[in-house]
Amino acid sequence: MSAAFVAAAAMVAAGVQTGTAGAAPGTAASAGAAVASPAQRTALISAAQDGSGATARSLGLGTQERLVARDVVKDADGTVHTRYDRTYAGLPVLGGDLVVHVKGDRRTVTKATSRSIAVPSTTPKVPATTAQRTALAHASDASLARPAQDTVRKVVWAASGKPVLAWESVVTGTQKDGTPSQLHVITDATSGKKLYAFDGIETGTGTGQYNGRVTIGTTKSGSSYQMRDNTRGGHQSTDLRQGSSGSGTLFTNSSDVWGNGSASNRQTAAVDAHYGAQETWDFYKQTFGRNGIRNDGVASYSRVHYGNSYVNAFWDDSCFCMTYGDGQGNTHPLTSLDVAGHEMTHGVTSATAGLEYSGESGGLNEATSDIFATGVEFFAKNPNNPGNYLIGEKIDINGNGTPLRYMDQPSKDGASLDYWSPDAGGVDVHYSSGIANHYFYLLSEGSGTKTINGVTYDSPTYDGSSVPGIGRDKALAVWYKALTTYMTSTTDYAAARQATLQAAADLYGSGSTEYKVVGDTWTAVNVA
Repeated sequence: MSAAFVAAAAMVAAGVQTGTAGAAPGTAASAGAAVASPAQRTALISAAQDGSGATARSLGLGTQERLVARDVVKDADGTVHTRYDRTYAGLPVLGGDLVVHVKGDRRTVTKATSRSIAVPSTTPKVPATTAQRTALAHASDASLARPAQDTVRKVVWAASGKPVLAWESVVTGTQKDGTPSQLHVITDATSGKKLYAFDGIETGTGTGQYNGRVTIGTTKSGSSYQMRDNTRGGHQSTDLRQGSSGSGTLFTNSSDVWGNGSASNRQTAAVDAHYGAQETWDFYKQTFGRNGIRNDGVASYSRVHYGNSYVNAFWDDSCFCMTYGDGQGNTHPLTSLDVAGHEMTHGVTSATAGLEYSGESGGLNEATSDIFATGVEFFAKNPNNPGNYLIGEKIDINGNGTPLRYMDQPSKDGASLDYWSPDAGGVDVHYSSGIANHYFYLLSEGSGTKTINGVTYDSPTYDGSSVPGIGRDKALAVWYKALTTYMTSTTDYAAARQATLQAAADLYGSGSTEYKVVGDTWTAVNVA
C-alpha cells in the first residue's frame, strides 16, 4: 500500500465526520460518504498527490506516466476512493482516468481503459494546423454558426482502442438553436484521422413563475438587497438582458421581496433560478453530505434572460455557471426546478466521473442530470411543483403542455430509448439517456401502473418481467455512490450496471435484496 493511501486514510479517520446526523437507517443520507470540510478535502487531495508517485509504481504504471489526484472520498466503512487523472510524458491522457479503492490492506482499481498507456513517439507527424483545419471542417459539418478555432493541445487519446498521440482542438461557435458550443475534436497526430468529437456545453422571499412564493437566500448591501446567497457558497443570480456573453448584472432590489410570478417581471425568472440553485445545493448537502457542485464549498452562479426567445438552458464548466433562456416568445423561462437541478448536476458529473458527452457515456451523463433533478424535485416538497418522474413538465417546451421527457416510459416523447440495444451509442445523448432514466424509475418505484403525487405511471420492462423497486432514496444512493466512486469518463451501459451493483454491495451487501433488484432492473431495460 502506498504512502498516499495511508496518509489519506489516516487524515480522514482523524478529522472527517462519517455519515449524516439524524439520517434514518437505510436512507440515502445514512449511506453517504464521510463529511469533509473544504479544507479537509483539499488536504486529502494534497496527501494523495504527495504519494502519487508511489501509487503509480504500485499500480505498475510506466516510467513516463504520472497520476494527478482529483478527488478523495471516504465511505462510512473506512474505504477510501482516490480519483486520478493520468499524464504520459507530460501530456494529458484523455480516457486514462482511474479510481483506486482501498479498504485496509485490500486494494482494487477502476480504470477508464484497461490498455497500457504508451505511444511510439510524442513527436506528431501531422502538424497542429492540419488538426485545426479538420476540427473546423467538422464544426461546419455539425452546422455550427460562426465556428472559430479556440485552442489546440497535444494529448494521448486512450478513450477508445489503442492509445495514440493526438491533437485536441476546441472550436467555439453557436449551435443552431442559439446554444453556445465548445466542440472538442480529437485528431490522430500520426494519420490526421478524426477520432472523436464531443461538445463541452452540456444542455441543464420571491414569487417565481413555477415555484410560487418561496424564501431565497439574499444579502443586504447598504440600503439595497442583492440576489447573492452567502449561506450556500456565495451563489448569485444575474441578468444577461437578452445578451449571449459575459457574466451578467447581479440582481438588486430596494426591498427583499422579488418577482411577481409573471414572466414580464425580470426578477421572476431569477427567483426560480435562484431557488433552484438553493434547493439543489441543499439536496446534495443534506442527502449525500456534498458541499457544493465540486464539493469544495464554492457555489456556481446562474445567468437568466439569455438571448431572445431562446428555448434551452445549459451548463458551462468554463464559467462554472448555469444559463437559462426565456423560451418561445420570452414567456416560458427554462428556470423550472428540475431544469435547475439538471444543469447543476452536469457540474457534479464533471467534478466526479467526468462522463464523456458522447456515445453511451454521454447518455449516462444526461440521465445522471435527470435522475438527480428528480431527486431535487422530491426533496424540495414544493406544493406548486411537487416531485414527479417527468422532466421539464412546467416549461411547456413542446407548446402543448407535455413534458420534455418521461422516466417511466421514455419512448413516450417520440425519440428516447426505453431499452438498450447495440445502436444506443449512436443515438443523441438526450435520447440514449432514456435507458438509464427508465432504469432509475423502475429501481425507485417498480414496474406496472401506479399513481404518485397525482401523476399516473405505467412502466413496462424489456422481457415482460415484474421488478419491485427499492424506493427512491435507495435508488438515488446507489446512483450517487456509483457516479462518485466507480464510474469513469468512458463508462458505458454495461459498465454502469457493474458500477451500480458494486455500489449496492457497498451500501447494502452483495447478498441483499437491494443488490438483487439492481441487477434485475438492469435486465429489465436489456442491459446485461
